[in-house]
Amino acid sequence: MIFAAGLHSPEGPVALPDGSWLVVESGPERGCVTQIGADGRTKKIIQRTGRPNGLAIDNDGTIWVAESKFPSLLRLTMDGQMQTIATACDGEPFLFPNDLCFGPDGAIYLTDSGILTDNFSPGGQIRADYMDVDYDGRVYRVDPNNSEVIQLDGGLRFTNGIAFGPDGLLYVNETLTGNVYRYRLGAGPVLPEREFFGNVIRPDAPAGWKGPDGMAFDRNGLLYVAVFGQGDVTVLGSRGEVVQRIPTQGQLPTNVAFALPGEHRILVTEYEHGRLETFPVDCDGLPLWDGSESNNTRRS
Repeated sequence: MIFAAGLHSPEGPVALPDGSWLVVESGPERGCVTQIGADGRTKKIIQRTGRPNGLAIDNDGTIWVAESKFPSLLRLTMDGQMQTIATACDGEPFLFPNDLCFGPDGAIYLTDSGILTDNFSPGGQIRADYMDVDYDGRVYRVDPNNSEVIQLDGGLRFTNGIAFGPDGLLYVNETLTGNVYRYRLGAGPVLPEREFFGNVIRPDAPAGWKGPDGMAFDRNGLLYVAVFGQGDVTVLGSRGEVVQRIPTQGQLPTNVAFALPGEHRILVTEYEHGRLETFPVDCDGLPLWDGSESNNTRRS
């Protein structure tokens, strides 16, 4: 079912308490954060940021944006006030901030795909030799209070979706390989070890650029992964095994988010047709961490 149409390269869906949604429109003619009404018809631009990619909402209703055109982490209010929070880690500039989420410690966890957008898609088209590019995909932890940035991992081949699971582990995917990894975060300066969790690429997947994009957990611990270029949302079980593939109407799903509690449905952003598609599912999404200082609050 189509929930909303007429969007320009949508990504980063987030459900708001009133039933409306936030998405980014990363097309060059838009480059904005957009609010879509609960009816799927009304649209309001919150702010134009350049080429926004990922969104997260904190407990105060503040919007956090992974901005890729002007590589940065942004803070945005619903009335459009914008502030740049971070652009680098230890003096090394961000390249392609892609997706983000809050963790149980109140920090923001951010993926960086490891290549400047102008180098990745000159003229708006993904370069033909994308498999041969030297990516340096990274995972960052950002303290929203003092803007301190710590790099947790690097050298990934186009880091993309990110989410915390019900087990408290951090899950990150890598588009070019189709792999989903996880990290056991601990206290102190020791960097976490990257563990392989699962892979979402079908054996008969179409040729061309494809792989995991945004993802989200449900309350049962299943991981829903939008697989760009494959035309589905692949669902992984607790051991990383494929338990279901949900075909999307377009071939280019970019992200997935759960609707409000009790609705038992997901919304999927899709590039090819510029739409939000919606699908019924068995249960609600796992509540998201919201950055509360109590460090133990999830946003329903």
